[in-house]
Amino acid sequence: MAAPAQPKKIVAPTVSQINAEFVTQVSSGESGVIEDIYEKEIVKSSQYLENYLWMNYSPEVSSKAYLMSICCMVNEKFRENVPAWEIFKKKPDHFPFFFKHILKAALAETDGEFSLHEQTVLLLFLDHCFNSLEVDLIRSQVQQLISLPMWMGLQPARLELELKKTPKLRKFWNLIKKNDEKMDPEAREQAYQERRFLSQLIQKFISVLKSVPLSEPVTMDKVHYCERFIELMIDLEALLPTRRWFNTILDDSHLLVHCYLSNLVRREEDGHLFSQLLDMLKFYTGFEINDQTGNALTENEMTTIHYDRITSLQRAAFAHFPELYDFALSNVAEVDTRESLVKFFGPLSSNTLHQVASYLCLLPTLPKNEDTTFDKEFLLELLVSRHERRISQIQQLNQMPLYPTEKIIWDENIVPTEYYSGEGCLALPKLNLQFLTLHDYLLRNFNLFRLESTYEIRQDIEDSVSRMKPWQSEYGGVVFGGWARMAQPIVAFTVVEVAKPNIGENWPTRVRADVTINLNVRDHIKDEWEGLRKHDVCFLITVRPTKPYGTKFDRRRPFIEQVGLVYVRGCEIQGMLDDKGRVIEDGPEPRPNLRGESRTFRVFLDPNQYQQDMTNTIQNGAEDVYETFNIIMRRKPKENNFKAVLETIRNLMNTDCVVPDWLHDIILGYGDPSSAHYSKMPNQIATLDFNDTFLSIEHLKASFPGHNVKVTVEDPALQIPPFRITFPVRSGKGKKRKDADVEDEDTEEAKTLTVEPHVIPNRGPYPYNQPKRNTIQFTHTQIEAIRAGMQPGLTMVVGPPGTGKTDVAVQIISNIYHNFPEQRTLIVTHSNQALNQLFEKIMALDIDERHLLRLGHGEEELETEKDFSRYGRVNYVLARRIELLEEVKRLQKSLGVPGDASYTCETAGYFFLYQVMSRWEEYISKVKNKGSTLPDVTEVSTFFPFHEYFANAPQPIFKGRSYEEDMEIAEGCFRHIKKIFTQLEEFRASELLRSGLDRSKYLLVKEAKIIAMTCTHAALKRHDLVKLGFKYDNILMEEAAQILEIETFIPLLLQNPQDGFSRLKRWIMIGDHHQLPPVIKNMAFQKYSNMEQSLFTRFVRVGVPTVDLDAQGRARASLCNLYNWRYKNLGNLPHVQLLPEFSTANAGLLYDFQLINVEDFQGVGESEPNPYFYQNLGEAEYVVALFMYMCLLGYPADKISILTTYNGQKHLIRDIINRRCGNNPLIGRPNKVTTVDRFQGQQNDYILLSLVRTRAVGHLRDVRRLVVAMSRARLGLYIFARVSLFQNCFELTPAFSQLTARPLHLHIIPTEPFPTARKVGLLSSFYKTAFLRIFFKFSSGFCSFQHTNLTHILLTFC
Repeated sequence: MAAPAQPKKIVAPTVSQINAEFVTQVSSGESGVIEDIYEKEIVKSSQYLENYLWMNYSPEVSSKAYLMSICCMVNEKFRENVPAWEIFKKKPDHFPFFFKHILKAALAETDGEFSLHEQTVLLLFLDHCFNSLEVDLIRSQVQQLISLPMWMGLQPARLELELKKTPKLRKFWNLIKKNDEKMDPEAREQAYQERRFLSQLIQKFISVLKSVPLSEPVTMDKVHYCERFIELMIDLEALLPTRRWFNTILDDSHLLVHCYLSNLVRREEDGHLFSQLLDMLKFYTGFEINDQTGNALTENEMTTIHYDRITSLQRAAFAHFPELYDFALSNVAEVDTRESLVKFFGPLSSNTLHQVASYLCLLPTLPKNEDTTFDKEFLLELLVSRHERRISQIQQLNQMPLYPTEKIIWDENIVPTEYYSGEGCLALPKLNLQFLTLHDYLLRNFNLFRLESTYEIRQDIEDSVSRMKPWQSEYGGVVFGGWARMAQPIVAFTVVEVAKPNIGENWPTRVRADVTINLNVRDHIKDEWEGLRKHDVCFLITVRPTKPYGTKFDRRRPFIEQVGLVYVRGCEIQGMLDDKGRVIEDGPEPRPNLRGESRTFRVFLDPNQYQQDMTNTIQNGAEDVYETFNIIMRRKPKENNFKAVLETIRNLMNTDCVVPDWLHDIILGYGDPSSAHYSKMPNQIATLDFNDTFLSIEHLKASFPGHNVKVTVEDPALQIPPFRITFPVRSGKGKKRKDADVEDEDTEEAKTLTVEPHVIPNRGPYPYNQPKRNTIQFTHTQIEAIRAGMQPGLTMVVGPPGTGKTDVAVQIISNIYHNFPEQRTLIVTHSNQALNQLFEKIMALDIDERHLLRLGHGEEELETEKDFSRYGRVNYVLARRIELLEEVKRLQKSLGVPGDASYTCETAGYFFLYQVMSRWEEYISKVKNKGSTLPDVTEVSTFFPFHEYFANAPQPIFKGRSYEEDMEIAEGCFRHIKKIFTQLEEFRASELLRSGLDRSKYLLVKEAKIIAMTCTHAALKRHDLVKLGFKYDNILMEEAAQILEIETFIPLLLQNPQDGFSRLKRWIMIGDHHQLPPVIKNMAFQKYSNMEQSLFTRFVRVGVPTVDLDAQGRARASLCNLYNWRYKNLGNLPHVQLLPEFSTANAGLLYDFQLINVEDFQGVGESEPNPYFYQNLGEAEYVVALFMYMCLLGYPADKISILTTYNGQKHLIRDIINRRCGNNPLIGRPNKVTTVDRFQGQQNDYILLSLVRTRAVGHLRDVRRLVVAMSRARLGLYIFARVSLFQNCFELTPAFSQLTARPLHLHIIPTEPFPTARKVGLLSSFYKTAFLRIFFKFSSGFCSFQHTNLTHILLTFC
């Protein structure tokens, strides 16, 4: 028997082959081809950059078209979020020359060789370079542009002032000047050009900005250039390595003043985005940070800086300008407002204003008898904007309303539509590698989280309001022609309370209102409205439609003008009112039955928003928003927690965030990324008890390759687990040694591990007293991950699919629990499903369940009868208390002690102290070792006082073989008894605390050692946890690469600091950044703001050390090859080759994986009934037909899952299954029909995958999605796609080169039933094979709803 011969593939020429023709032309001398490609914009192949452009680049062939083509391709890769710099790293020689040409082109005259549009492309390319400082090749070039020497672009007086401020910089500056003198003239000129590049670029921008007219038509190329330039400035200011030197250059150029006075700002429509970007730049130029040290500035320090500026201006005015004496002699508070400054400086002449500015080193000195060249408006704004009082950033944040309004919700520059292409820039913060301070970090995340929530809110409002069909009535009012489940018309709205502001604030402490609605709806919808709980968020909406009754709504047209939406305000439910107007509180008592359909809800309004609206009404005569609402909308509870998360972030920014010192710089992206690794921590622990981690001494030795294992006992019979291991711990600094022999000794010592086997003390005579043991033989990388997790510091574990991430996590938790019993560990995951998987495995280990607690609403899904929720644990404690008191009663009876010792935990404690301990001490005194002779072994049993109590244990209790063995049994029995009373002492609080709430709080704060919750629950409940005094020492995060950056950070701060320091000792993050990131619904936030980047991924990019698990045990080795190229040395566990299920072939199918080419069906490939709702009928029918075929052969339907890359295809496949086989008992339904994204973290034996697209690769081009798609199957993977499209995608090449090596038509064996004995790769002559090309023709007939028997077709043609 041999593997079947593979037929020769005949496929149409691919795009790469067509490109090869261009390559041939160019290589034969036709150098104009690149210009032709660039001019005609026919670049469609993603391999154009890799296969030709950069591979053939050299200074000799460099041209405008060549430069622009490379920049366009790099920008496109960033837009599509695929790696862009890899090809440059492979061939770095010509990159410096290429980069210098980019700089030269960026400064070229706009009416010359490079157009303004092309220079905008170059600006974007430079922006990508500045945001890629982690790439060595890029950083080496960028550093030449931004460093201390760039200050040569400052005016001399300003340079002298800056060097005077920071004396150490003068020494460096003198050194730079000396080095410059030694350079040859050409090199010096080149260096000077690079140093002045950004200064010259700013001047070029100002000239372009000034060319924008106020009212005449302006080309959008100019507007886009200006927007991209400001975006570049923001990014340079928002990174400390670039800001440190650039902020001074920017300030010296007075760019902000030029921009705010420009015509573009005054053009409402064209300049709207530019103005928003300008506000962001102003924010970052004045950010509260010391540019040189990188330290965050406190409010007092910022005030001091402001006072220094004003007083220096006053001194200059007093000394040189008599007309400003009044200003010079006034106190600061009187003169630091914009109005006061304009009043004092407005009357001065332009020349005088210039002289004032030059005294402050803001402008060059004005020569005598010459007039200034600057406008008076510019000079006045320069002085005023520099010296006016600024509101602090935290104060601005506290005054910001948390609920979005109509102005933000439908502003495309801030919250773009879901169809954002990625081509324009936006007024949004970005999450890059580094942040200025923790305040900056939190603020960027705050804004992005708020806007992502706003986008979801917009979708909900548009859906609900359009369903209600608001039309204009005959009398000009509003009439609703439809209804919505999530929205109701408001019958009455009244503001009932506006509480007084707190001292020092100007907004009310509380604003409450009553909203009345008429619930004349179905009972289940009525129950949903009446079920609104305290803190649920709703939205109050005003619509004034202009369309007459009966007008149809068109979703393709703008929403606001169709429904006449005017206002949107948020509110928070306090509760529903009863018949007497009182709020019905949530609680165990049943809610009162209210009569009629009218219901009134009391709601909290946003005090900040209310104050702003009222101010606008009073000062500007605007209408009262709160008298206009006519719709209230609620949202689904799971999607409606944004306000609580935003409040949590805002509260964090208002408190002193105490992050552990060893984590602070790493979180901001600075310093040594490996500084928090356990090997560099000062409190590294030398000896660790690995408990049940190792199965044998051989397992232990194999787990530390390259180490010398020294066991403290020589007898092999005693070398059994558990083991304590002593590791060599080096001091951080170390000592210099000159003697090589001593160094060798040191190295040998560093590789020697001392292993001490030890015996777990006997816990009692009952079978359940025996500790549960781990049964997994961990690999050496898993052991390294476990070791790192037990040590203090930051541990990052990268776990590819099937490598046992959860098992490693559980073992780390267990080992910490046993090594540090006084410490508490917090477990955080992204999903309830992952948390439940962790919990189920934790329960299988030797961890006392009274120390486990699960917070949140996912504990119902645990596959166990035990309830680990807060109230479930309270019930467990109460039930366990009764059980233990019964045991005390039985013990009391067995000892013949009168009274009722088992009445309470307190009486049981006295009983233990006076009755049990006295008997045990007396017993020990009788049987203990006296002198040199051992007591008789029979005495151990004879004098034992608890025989009657242990009569229900397996007999005999004492073996009588040796004194030591029987004494250990006796002490084990006493430990069993002592544990009863120890637990009762812990449960004593439940007798004193009477309410379930108090008991649950006590358990959380005092009793539980392992507390688990989702990241969302942590963000929602932080305030409550901190208020309770919640404490923990360790954090373990599973699915860390799927958690939003801010939701990863918040769990670090769920406790108050101790003496100003965080008590956090360990942070273990386990995830896989090569799989899909956190879900961000809005493409703009996902792509432009990089909001999908998890903290785990950022740490990996920064260079934090990781432990990469390298052996998978989920899938066949052949299936693993489809994705293991993405990981470092990912191999297979031995059982993948040994177990029968992996070596046996898939019945009825020749190959264990195949890529099946699907051409157009009935002339159609992909279709798009709605935007981004992609479907492919041919692939859908083919996938369902293969599923039916497999089920008819005997495959269990629940072992098959159907995946696709688009929601549209998912719904189409479900429809076809419903029509074809859903109700057929012989076939049934697959385990899941879902998208690849939704199936992450899950697996099944057989996966049928539809890739849908036939015109463009789409989002499968994201390699992370490909990895998830390829790694879900254990035994069989069958992919349906347009092969000619996907095999040409450069990013997918490693996987698709393997897939296309096999036939592209499905090979089946219809006569082979499931299960089969055939081995993988072998084919018995008994079986016939067939292409499913014929089958697809029949399937096409099947698509036309011809009722043909599928089995009959298969058997007939085979």
